[in-house]
Formats: sequence, structure tokens, C-alpha cells
Amino acid sequence: MIDRGQILAEEGAQAAPDNGPLYLRIRDVLAEAITAGRLPRGALLLEGPVAGLFASTRTPVRQAFALLETAGTIRRFDGRGFLVGQGRSGPKRVVLTAEMLGLDEEAPGLRKAPAWEAIYESLEREMVHLSVFGRHRINEVELARARGVGRQVARDALTRLEALGIVEKDERMRWTLVPLDAQRMRDLHDIRVVLEPVALTQAAPFIPPAERRAMTERLEEALAVYPVLSVEAMDGLETDLHITCLGYCPNRELLIALRRARFMLNVSKHIIGVSHRMPADEPFIAEHLAVFRALDVDDSARAAETLRHHIVVSLPKVIGRVAELRDAHRPEMPAYATPLVRQEVP
Repeated sequence: MIDRGQILAEEGAQAAPDNGPLYLRIRDVLAEAITAGRLPRGALLLEGPVAGLFASTRTPVRQAFALLETAGTIRRFDGRGFLVGQGRSGPKRVVLTAEMLGLDEEAPGLRKAPAWEAIYESLEREMVHLSVFGRHRINEVELARARGVGRQVARDALTRLEALGIVEKDERMRWTLVPLDAQRMRDLHDIRVVLEPVALTQAAPFIPPAERRAMTERLEEALAVYPVLSVEAMDGLETDLHITCLGYCPNRELLIALRRARFMLNVSKHIIGVSHRMPADEPFIAEHLAVFRALDVDDSARAAETLRHHIVVSLPKVIGRVAELRDAHRPEMPAYATPLVRQEVP
């Protein structure tokens, strides 16, 4: 069977350079710290702070938490995050440190964060916004100068963007920003409509029940408080279904084929609630819940069809938000970008 940890790493949750997937190593470090008493009973564990200590994205931390919950090492409570140990006591808020997790010596071997990660998130947002306004030439040297990094770091970040289809190289190997027009969004959605339901059907038997329940609970909590919900939380809910769940699909080639199409998730992340108003009606939470309800009763066929419908109805919403952004804003042109042919998109 294909190592799903490796597949998830290729989809965005980076794996450790050796000794297995990063989420398993995070689990082991946390479990050892709990057993040794460095993490006291009742200590509150949140994805963000733990990810920071491991120089990781949140996805492998979320996977590690799910495994620790299944083992009874940590538990959920009436609040955000997990508590160490079992019982009914409330959260004990402690400031997590590398020493507390025993990382003062282990961390360098666990995973050294690539230098490009320091600039990637803000660069991706800037590129997505800029792509709404047509094709641009991207100057690698000017990008490095603008971000205060070396040229290799800038190139690594652009290569990451290239894997998502945000930028590409022309016939002279110059970086260009791919325009985000309505036709491209339709093309990417066509891929998702066909492939994501197939991937979910194949992934369903391998999704850990505890992890699936945790995802359902996050959706229920989000639905109860919407629209008082952060962009990060919204993105996490999208990641749960479209990346983490589908990442359990044993067909590696299918996941690779889906990779570029998932660029549409990034579009929503960088537009909703950042440069665009939060929709009055929640955009997808109830639809995601319907998918998980079908998975809960082992009806993978209904889950796949519900997912397909969800992707189909989401397209007009995304196209409309992008069009409103284009009409209401003008981009601040960064020094490293030069407009090419301006594309008017209906």
C-alpha cells in the first residue's frame, strides 16, 4: 500500500527527510513528552503553537493529534484544541517550549524548515491577487531583492508556485504569472468534478474514524458560529476534506493529477475575508457536513456524489467573487512584476 504520509507530504504537509512521515515523528515526540511528564495532565495543545515548534505546517500536527486522541493520550474538551490525558479537568494553559517537548537536541534532525517557507504564504497571496488582473512577467532577481532573500530562495518559492500552476516558465525559461480568468477556473473545476469523487471513494476505507469525527466536529462548531470565523479556520475546513481526506486515497497518480486543480482552494482562501467580504451565507460548511454524514454510515457512493455536487455549485460563487475583486480593486504592482497582455475577463 502507498504511504499516505508521503502523499500528504507531496500535497503540502512536508515529510521529514528521513525516518518516516513527519506526522508520525511529531506524534512520537509528543507522546514521549507526555509520558515523561514534561507535558502535564490537562495541558492545552493547539495546532498553531505545536506546528511552530516543529517548523511544520498544521496538517501533520493535525494528523498527529488524531492518532494521539485515538490512543487516549490526549482528549477533546468543550473548547478549541486538545488536553493532555483523560479526565474532566479544564484546560491548563502552559507556554509550550522546545525544551518541554525535548526538542532542544532532536529538532535539527526532525526537520529543518526550508528557507522559502518564510516568504511563501504572503507571496502566494500576492500572486493570486495579481493573477486576477492578467499575465505578468516575474523577475526572479527583483523578487529576491524585494523580499530580502537570496536568489535561490526566491527560485525555490517560485518553483513551489509553479507546482500549483500559479506561475509557469515561457519558451525562454522566464517566469510568468498565469492569468486567473473564468475559463481557467472552469477548466480546473472540470478536473475536480471528475477526479475528487473518485479519490474520495478510494480513500474512504482508509480515513481513520477518529480523524473523521474530529473533522465533523470542526464543521459543526464552525457552522454554529459563522460568520464569526477566521480565514485560517475556513481554510482548515477546506483542507480537511479536499486534501487530508483525499490524501488517504491509495492511488498516488490520481492525487498527482489533482494537485494543480486544487489551486482553486487557494483562490478562495486568499479572496474570502481578506480582499473580499465574508459571504452572508456560509459558502460550503453544510455541504462538507453532508459529505461526512454519508461517510459516517459507510455510504461512499453518496459521499462521492455529494462531493461532486458541492464542487459543481461552488464554481459560480468563486467566479463571482473573483469578478467582484477585479471590479472593485486595483493591484499594487510589486517591483518584481511587469504586466504583459492585459486580459479582460467577462
